[in-house]
Amino acid sequence: MPPARHPLTVRLARLLVGLPLYGVGCALTVAAGLGVDPWTVLAEGISLRTGLGVGWVTNALGALILLAWIPLRQRPGIGTVLNVLLVGTSMQITLDLLPPVEHVLLRMLALLAGIALVAVASGIYLGAALGAGPRDGLMTGVSRRTGWPVWRSRAGVELTVLALGWVLGGTVGVGTIVFALGIGPAVHLAMRLLAPGARESGSRAVESVPAARAAR
Repeated sequence: MPPARHPLTVRLARLLVGLPLYGVGCALTVAAGLGVDPWTVLAEGISLRTGLGVGWVTNALGALILLAWIPLRQRPGIGTVLNVLLVGTSMQITLDLLPPVEHVLLRMLALLAGIALVAVASGIYLGAALGAGPRDGLMTGVSRRTGWPVWRSRAGVELTVLALGWVLGGTVGVGTIVFALGIGPAVHLAMRLLAPGARESGSRAVESVPAARAAR
C-alpha cells in the first residue's frame, strides 16, 4: 500500500519516531568529531561563533530556510514543520547526554553508527509522505526556479553551505566524505526495507549529501 494511503495516525507515528532518531544519528556524527554533513558543518560553525548548541542552531537554520520557500513558492507539510522542531531538538538532547568520545576507534564507530541510524530514521519517516524537509524543499525549489537539474541545485547549495561552515570553524574531515558517499546507498536500502512504497523525495537525509542524498 502506498504510504499516502496509510491511516494518518500511522504516518504521524512514523514522523514522531523517525525524526527524533534522525537527530540522534546526526548527534553521533557530531560527537565522533571526524567530519559531518555540509548543513551540520554550517550549524557547527554558527554554534562556535554564537555559543548556541548545534542542535538549536539546526532548528533555527531549518526555520530560516522555510522563509526561503516563500519566493520559491514551496508549500510545507506537517512533516516539514515537525522536521524543524524535532531533528535539532533530539540532536541537542543527545549531545548534552553523550559523554566525550575520545578513543579513535570509538569515534569511528560513532560515525558509522550515526550514518546507519540516519539511514534507518530516513526510511521510517520518509514513508509518512507528509512533506519534504526544509533543506530538500529548498533544493527542489531552486531547481524549479532556475531550470537546473536537482543534483546541480543540491551540489551548488551544499558546496556553498559546506564552504561557509568550514570558514566559520565547522568540522570538515574524513567523516564528511564517508557521509557523502555512504548515506545515499544506506538510505536507499532503508527505504526498500522500511518504506517500499514511498518515493525518495526529500527530507534532512538527502539534504545532507553534497550531490545526491536521499532522505533529509
